[in-house]
Amino acid sequence: MRFQVFTLTTLLTLSAMAADNNATQPLTVKQEGVKYIKMLGGALKTELKAHMKKDPSGLEALAFCTGSADKITKEVNTKLPAYAKVRRTAFKVRNESVNTPDATDEKVMKAYEEAIAAKTFSPKDIKVVEEGNVTRVYKPLITKPVCLKCHGSDLNPKIADAIKSAYPQDKATGFKEGDLRGVIVSEIKKH
Repeated sequence: MRFQVFTLTTLLTLSAMAADNNATQPLTVKQEGVKYIKMLGGALKTELKAHMKKDPSGLEALAFCTGSADKITKEVNTKLPAYAKVRRTAFKVRNESVNTPDATDEKVMKAYEEAIAAKTFSPKDIKVVEEGNVTRVYKPLITKPVCLKCHGSDLNPKIADAIKSAYPQDKATGFKEGDLRGVIVSEIKKH
């Protein structure tokens, strides 16, 4: 019995020491980027779920996105270190003034689309791209059935009208379940 207690105590102590050592290890750039992506993705997803639960038609969720998604993105960015930022982008954007992709974004999204077509894609595939003194960390956003209420081909006429009114240049429809909807990108400058 004493040996078992001693062994259990030793294991617990070693486990606590290992956890403490891991806690003091600095994050890799990829881990840091994923942390910021989760901050933005989590904030947006929580709000979207709440609005979809209140109004399954999707109208309330669309109103939230129209009025608050960019505001939440800005708020999350104020919580990040000065050397980092996080944003969303896609090939087919709803808000061109905020979410238009650049050449690097397009290259990464093309690679995700090719992997989806080849059936080698994993939604956990985080891509890391270094450009000069900036490292970009990408997480794919895959279209789920609930996304199709505002991003599919067969939209409720009220949603279609609301999109047309809020985003006259909208291109973010016509998706199918499993399509690449876009990416969340964290950019971290060397510091």
